[in-house]
Amino acid sequence: MQVFLQTIIGGVSLGAVYALVALGFSLVYRTMGLVNFAHGNVVTVGAYLASTLYLTSELPFALAMPIAIVLTGAIGLVIERVLRPLENRDFDLMLIGTIGFGIVLDALVIAIWGATGRAVPSPVPSPPLDVFGLRIRTYDLVVLAIAAAATILLVLFLSRTKRGAAMQAVAMDHEAATAIGIHVGRSNAIAFMIGGGLAALAGGLVGPLLYVSPALGGALGIKGFAAAILGGFGSIPGAIVGGLAIGILDAFTAGHFQGYSELVTFVVFTVIIMIRPTGVFGERTVNRA
Repeated sequence: MQVFLQTIIGGVSLGAVYALVALGFSLVYRTMGLVNFAHGNVVTVGAYLASTLYLTSELPFALAMPIAIVLTGAIGLVIERVLRPLENRDFDLMLIGTIGFGIVLDALVIAIWGATGRAVPSPVPSPPLDVFGLRIRTYDLVVLAIAAAATILLVLFLSRTKRGAAMQAVAMDHEAATAIGIHVGRSNAIAFMIGGGLAALAGGLVGPLLYVSPALGGALGIKGFAAAILGGFGSIPGAIVGGLAIGILDAFTAGHFQGYSELVTFVVFTVIIMIRPTGVFGERTVNRA
């Protein structure tokens, strides 16, 4: 039982990171109906920015993270602005455009930071907590707290602010939102900006848990994408539940199947999606022009 609970705790910590990545995917999709295939690459950029500011510039982790979030949020704005002219012309080209941006970001990461990775020490050096015989890393609690706070802030923004309500309206009906005077392009830009910020938050937090390398975003992007689908693509609660589920499943398969953990995780994921294709909190398809 102790091993079981210990595995769940580790899985929830990593699952919180997957949930942040899934939230970025879902937010852009629910607002635009677009899958941002560059999202994983933005995670990589965010991870490298945060680790560089923390290790090379020797800034406190609490300061390095917000700076990385702002910078990657700006990258999200750039991606949306470049893709905007294609929105009412060819939606397939927008999808291809996000793939192209991902390739460019990947090349830039290697050009700037090189192909080798870097280990990021935990910003919380205190020893693990001993709770009823369970060893809980303090940094795991920090990750959970920050991820929970970011999720709550996002939900409050979407539900309590005028701009958030406008984004919700665009998500519900693109044409109706345009008809009542909502600036759809601005809502799309904010979605990309927040998505970029969430990507940086996920990348920065996962650095001390894993290993920052050019392949990091690909791995997190796939897990976050799977989490978003599992929860119901476009659903905010679904992204959270899907991320935690993938994280816990990942932890158990890593402990029992070692080299085959990734395969087993996605086999289980595939079976679940075959049983419930819309995901746990599946929403209706986003209306597009």
